[in-house]
Amino acid sequence: MNKITPCLWFEKEAEAAANYYVSLLPDSRIVQVQKSPTDYPGGKAGAVLVVYFTLAGQSYMALNGGTTLEYNNCVSFMIDCKDQEEVDRLWRRILADGGSEVECGWIRDKFKVPWQIIPSDLLHMMADPDPARVKRVFAAMMTMVKIDVAALHKAYAGD
Repeated sequence: MNKITPCLWFEKEAEAAANYYVSLLPDSRIVQVQKSPTDYPGGKAGAVLVVYFTLAGQSYMALNGGTTLEYNNCVSFMIDCKDQEEVDRLWRRILADGGSEVECGWIRDKFKVPWQIIPSDLLHMMADPDPARVKRVFAAMMTMVKIDVAALHKAYAGD
């Protein structure tokens, strides 16, 4: 486990969410499922309380807290995608399983957790020392829902 582990709060869906998340990315797995030894405010004895899992090698914890809390965009999970194929695969998968598109590479999964599906190329282009290139790439990105790598390259080149 990492020194700092993000905890995701769910009403009762922690195990389903963790299983779903580990199916999205390589080097991901369920590490441990802990069940409550007694009744607690959010559930009964024997119910799943906490699920420890890794996503692409990063540790996470999912907690069944017993009440519904809404996720917002103050914290999201960014996936650094190597290419358009990976962007498309993850985007399709999250949408197909009940997700919803937002904008500028943001998407929410079926549990309403916000994700950013971002190609590495966008990160590199936005760090370019030429402010005109950065401005064109940013303007192009602002018109997108799912990021289109080819369109970003056109904007970067000034086409």
